[in-house]
Amino acid sequence: MTALTIDQIVPGRHDIDVATEALPYVEAYLARRHERDTVRVVVDEHEESVVVPRGVVDLMARVLALVAAGESVAIVPSHAELTTQQAADLLNVSRPFLIGLLEAGRIEYRTVGKHRRVKAGSLHDYLREDDIRRREAADELSALNQEMGLT
Repeated sequence: MTALTIDQIVPGRHDIDVATEALPYVEAYLARRHERDTVRVVVDEHEESVVVPRGVVDLMARVLALVAAGESVAIVPSHAELTTQQAADLLNVSRPFLIGLLEAGRIEYRTVGKHRRVKAGSLHDYLREDDIRRREAADELSALNQEMGLT
């Protein structure tokens, strides 16, 4: 497998405005149709439409929310192999910090020659586990505060 080139949407003012306007409509539609596993999407001015999986439209709503907030967005397949710099960029950490996580066994990787490659799915797993650890730590801290009468 080759390393992935990550293409990003870097929103300009017009993109932000359009996403901000569209987002409430998409979210309202999804809220009204929460039991459906497919969504019919109009694809042109002649009302031609196509049926797409619900998860795709949910993802589109998340992308719209990020663009509306002025954030850059990239969609990376979970099987994609990333360079250590790309992985560090996606985690918003330095490359040396990422290397430490890899060497500590916190994120799965493989070597290709002398280079490390990280699957995007491994980054997702790390983030999910890190979120769980953070929530547990916050819950523990909250419980200690209650025990001590600080809240």
